[in-house]
Parts: sequence; C-alpha cells; structure tokens
Amino acid sequence: MTGYFAGLAESGRRNLKWFSSTSRSWRWFIALGVILYGYLIALLVLDPSKAGGPQTAEHPAAPTALVLQDAQSDPLSPMAPDATTLSEAPVAEPRPADGLTISGQSWRRGGLGSKALFNFTLRNANDYPVTNIAISCAFARKDGSHLTDRTRTIETPIGTKSQKRFTRLHIGFVNVNAATAKCVPLSASRL
Repeated sequence: MTGYFAGLAESGRRNLKWFSSTSRSWRWFIALGVILYGYLIALLVLDPSKAGGPQTAEHPAAPTALVLQDAQSDPLSPMAPDATTLSEAPVAEPRPADGLTISGQSWRRGGLGSKALFNFTLRNANDYPVTNIAISCAFARKDGSHLTDRTRTIETPIGTKSQKRFTRLHIGFVNVNAATAKCVPLSASRL
C-alpha cells in the first residue's frame, strides 16, 4: 500500500514540475506580447507616418504650410484664397454660459444632513437675458479629495446685465463626508 501512495506522490511531483515550467513560459510569452503591443501603440501615437499609413502619389506627406504658401503666391491656382470665401467664414459666438458668474457661495446641510442647500448670487454679463441655467457643484472631503458632483437646472430667467440672489436652493443629496463645495455654471439658454 505504501508503494501505491509513493507512486502517486512521485507522479504528482512530475506533473507539478511540468505545470510550473509551462506556466513560466506562458508568462514570458504574455509579457512579450504586452511589450510588443505597447511598442506598436507608442509608434502609432508618436509618429503615424512610420506605421505604414496611407501615402499615395496624389497625397504625399508634405508640410501643409509649404503647400498653402505656394497656393497663395499664385493667384491663378485653384487653391488660392478667394476674397468672398474669407469674408463668409463663420465667427464663433460665445456661449450664453460664458457670461455667467457665481459669487458669494455658501452652503449648509438640510433634511437630516443629506440635502445640500446653497446660497449664491448669479450674475449675467451677457447682452441678452438667459434661462434654463445648468449649475454643477463639486463636493470634496476635508482633505480636498473629490467626492461627488451634483447638477441642478435653474429655470428662473435672469435679465440682461443683471444679477439674482438664490437662498437655500436645493442642489441635491450629498454624501455625509462632504466638507467643501464649489458651483460653476455649465450651460444656459438664450431668451
């Protein structure tokens, strides 16, 4: 009987040796694959032209500034800028939320400590009234690490170049570990 168990133990050791040597080779194979994958990604990100990207005779990889300079110097070139196309270029209009600022912020807890109630003044420096103002408030712990965000939409219109004071505005439910908060305007609709 002891010979039988000894034989089982010996065969188990042989199988264990084979398995451990095989798993080591697989680890090296996987590590090599990860390194190769990282190298290819870095190659694509740093210099896409070395990755064998499409470069044809019609569209060689040439400096753009040189091509534009040649086209602008030749008035008969089809790429030469036209006075009508330059004047028709759309001008980006500032967003309504860019003219909004929040000042005098303070907050306290309400509703058994789970609600965040904010006091602040919202100023509109735009040349038009705004409404549907989305406010985002970021809450942090005492050590300054970010905890959570809450967003609230204010439907009250604010007139042209005016301000409005909001008191005890419920922003949302907040974690009990929140110690500080700061609100910023995200978006607004023009009236």
